Amino acid sequence: MRKNVSLKRHLVTMLAFMGLCTSAVHAATINGAGATFPYPIYAKWADAYKTSTGTGMNYQSIGSGGGIKQIKAKTVDFGASDKPLSVEELNESGLMQFPMVIGGVVPVMNLSGIAPGAMKLTGPVLAEIYLGKITQWNDPAIAKLNPGLKLPKDKITVVARADGSGTTYVFTHYLAKVSPEFKEKIGNNTSVSFPSGVSGKGNEGVASYVQRIKGSIGYVEYAYALQNKMTYAEMKNQAGKFVKPDSASFQAAAANADWANTPGFSLMLTDQLGNDSWPISGATFILVYKKQDKADAAQEVLKFFDWAYRHGDKMAEELDYVPMPASVTKLVEDTWKKEIRDAAGNPVWTDGMIQK
Repeated sequence: MRKNVSLKRHLVTMLAFMGLCTSAVHAATINGAGATFPYPIYAKWADAYKTSTGTGMNYQSIGSGGGIKQIKAKTVDFGASDKPLSVEELNESGLMQFPMVIGGVVPVMNLSGIAPGAMKLTGPVLAEIYLGKITQWNDPAIAKLNPGLKLPKDKITVVARADGSGTTYVFTHYLAKVSPEFKEKIGNNTSVSFPSGVSGKGNEGVASYVQRIKGSIGYVEYAYALQNKMTYAEMKNQAGKFVKPDSASFQAAAANADWANTPGFSLMLTDQLGNDSWPISGATFILVYKKQDKADAAQEVLKFFDWAYRHGDKMAEELDYVPMPASVTKLVEDTWKKEIRDAAGNPVWTDGMIQK
């Protein structure tokens, strides 16, 4: 009798333990941190993925600099950055990176009476605004680009990012390309010092400041401009054409990107050739370790991004991001198989893990 009771208790305990383990699997959560540029699409993918698989994805939108720091400190399962790391930095840190989507950085303004896309700017003029050389909206350089547009006399207040930011990296990469003076005096980095203005944390912070300050100008990822119904400028591209920011102009900028022959996928898409190319375009990247001490967690991360590659295109396009072409996602997943290993040296990713 006692044996039967003991056996029953043992069975109940085992079943309860198995139930807890099953719940833990279904309640798995992937943790990442970094760029604010892709936050809208990562959040959308995370909701859809949890509905589909039961696995959650917690993403801290703290800026590319923060994401790089957190993945290097191994406090997250993956980092995210709009600034591609060099092959040397990747190798030094034992990391690999891969592109997820392409988008655009957009100049946004607080100007009453001017509709989104009505104002035209060039890279050199935008550089002079951020250099503090053009300080009013009715400046002759701006007026020359916008005949017939009633420009206010408002003082220009420059808004920039306060945090280390891949959005700043893409923005300054473009301005340093088109303005030698900008390159010399301010340069290209995730965090730079502008002569004047105010700073906001994240794309959200910049958008908030621009919405509050009359006459201000800032730079945000396009989804933030759309969601907040902000006034944005058309930009003159390398072909001499004024283009508006949208998925078509981002796709045009990405059309000639040579991912296959770019070591570490470290590719910038600013000031690209093409009549329809948006000049301040860029990819956003995921960072993971090549050697994974927690292979199960690494597999969950790769399953999520594999699912996003295969099922997330429509959601990305709805937010005006450009999905990576199938040829690029195949290159990426082939790299996963070759480079990401567990502690014993075995591949963490196999074709059998692909999300159907």
